[in-house]
Amino acid sequence: MAETLLDSLAATDAEPQAAGQQALTVSADDFSALEERVLRAVALVKREKQMRIAAEERSTLAEALFDEQSQRLEKTEGEVAALKAERDTVRQRVDRLLSQLDALEL
Repeated sequence: MAETLLDSLAATDAEPQAAGQQALTVSADDFSALEERVLRAVALVKREKQMRIAAEERSTLAEALFDEQSQRLEKTEGEVAALKAERDTVRQRVDRLLSQLDALEL
């Protein structure tokens, strides 16, 4: 019985070696495919990194333009408020002058 057990163990060890050589061939093909996938993944990561950097640059530029436009808007709003105040002052002066002219015509 011990001999049968040893024989079966030896046969079992021989099978994986033969299968291992066949698996090694498949493994080399699998490795090649894996290498391709890794290279594609690396290229994808590089592209994504470049796109992220470009997006960050565009974002920084957009923020700078927004800040500039905000400052212009505040300045313009101030000018509009000043012009409205000046218009009201001029309107009041014209109303007073018209009132004085009306008083003269009587």
